[in-house]
Amino acid sequence: MKVLCIAAHPDDEVLGCGATLARLVDEGHAVEVAILGEGVTSRAGLSAAEQRRALAQLHDAAAAASRALGLASAPRLLGLPDNRFDTLPLLDVVQRIEELVRASEPELVYTHHSGDLNVDHRVTAQAVTTALRPLAGRRALELRAFEIPSSSEWSFGTSGPAFRPQVFVEVEAALERKLAAMACYEGEAREFPHPRSARALRALADWRGAQAGLRAAEAFELIYRREAEETRA
Repeated sequence: MKVLCIAAHPDDEVLGCGATLARLVDEGHAVEVAILGEGVTSRAGLSAAEQRRALAQLHDAAAAASRALGLASAPRLLGLPDNRFDTLPLLDVVQRIEELVRASEPELVYTHHSGDLNVDHRVTAQAVTTALRPLAGRRALELRAFEIPSSSEWSFGTSGPAFRPQVFVEVEAALERKLAAMACYEGEAREFPHPRSARALRALADWRGAQAGLRAAEAFELIYRREAEETRA
């Protein structure tokens, strides 16, 4: 199976579905990650030179995180402006995603929840859903939305519907690789009780697992599932 994760920022792919991606790799599936935003330029007080250094460090961290998860290649980085996706015509974002989809032909796609606090997450969710609308003739496809600790729960329902998962993936064997991948993002990880701390991420996996009778899980909303058309004689 071909799997594509479309994330807004470097570290979102790990926070949202890192352990699931690691499990999919272990099971022999082809897994790719695309990161739409550059992840730096919204930070206040950085000079142009500091931004360039921070950007290089963040992209190195993204590649290291992919290796920690066991992915065969580094993420594709599209370089959209950080925390400014809403300043771009939605069609431009949709068309970039359509290019990704044509190149990878995924059967399973992971992306952001539409009700997140972060505007880039919301635009990504809308653009991915638009790009993957179930037109006639398209192959079998399943689209799932992930939660991002410090964004999904912090919207408190003010940015859109609250995250309500229906799909739970058992990830006990892959959880340590998710935490190792997150540790690659030294500038993004935080100390407990921040939701992006290792302790909080482990607690979330425990809680999502307990919801579904599992020891540890990542949870997803099922946006839609398109089954393959039956072969006709």
